[in-house]
Amino acid sequence: MTVTTTEISDHIGLEVSGMTGADLTGATAAERLRTALDRYGVIVYREAHVTDAQLVELSRHLGEVVVAPYGGEKEFPEVQAVTRDPSKSVLAAYREGTFFWHIDGATDAVPQQATLLTAKVVAADGGDTEFANTFAAFAALPEADRAEYDGLQVVHSFAHSQQLANPEPTEKQRAAWDKVPTRVHPLVWTRSNGRKSLLIGATAASIVGRCEEEGRAILDRLLEWSTRPEFSLRHQWRPGDLVVWDNTGMLHRAQPYEVSSRRLMHRTTLVGEEAVA
Repeated sequence: MTVTTTEISDHIGLEVSGMTGADLTGATAAERLRTALDRYGVIVYREAHVTDAQLVELSRHLGEVVVAPYGGEKEFPEVQAVTRDPSKSVLAAYREGTFFWHIDGATDAVPQQATLLTAKVVAADGGDTEFANTFAAFAALPEADRAEYDGLQVVHSFAHSQQLANPEPTEKQRAAWDKVPTRVHPLVWTRSNGRKSLLIGATAASIVGRCEEEGRAILDRLLEWSTRPEFSLRHQWRPGDLVVWDNTGMLHRAQPYEVSSRRLMHRTTLVGEEAVA
């Protein structure tokens, strides 16, 4: 089968057609994927139909793989089911929170490096996944704004992200959210190689040293800026699609889909490689 690659936009995304799961399991394919991620942030392999074994093998070539603490598949504990069906995942009740822009692991000292997500069953309605490139969004800000924001600190809170989806939680729900500690990160994440991105999204609750109203205004403005069409893409899933993204610089969110939806994704996640600084 002929392999074709297509840039999705100037700032984000590369689509690859004609590759199967077997084509993606070797070290060479993983190295090409790493290089592409650095350039495009999001790589879409159309209808690759990756098995769980192939997904884990590819992930291990890319880096250290997270063993799913909850909901891992029996044969492959690194593979987590992403669904709103509680019979298939103990985390189903929290999936509504993924309808808001976020990065994974923002309340950790070292956020997860990358995510690999493959479609087993797609939703009949809704369920697309959107991505936004905060490397490109930061670089496109006016110089004065970049100077102002570089140095601000943001409080990230799991409870804040969950409350967006459930503004009136029960005491039990709130207590469960509060078990996840908050984390303070720089608003601008500067990598050891000099690249800079904005660390924002649903977990970004407040800015240290700014009043609530002013801090919220900055965070909301930057989220709106970063998710403009020129920095973002919307992926319409087909069965068998595999999407891989740089979790440290790409916001993502799922378009809403019903609890009754059969939508089922399998996911692996790579351990973070660089602390936020």
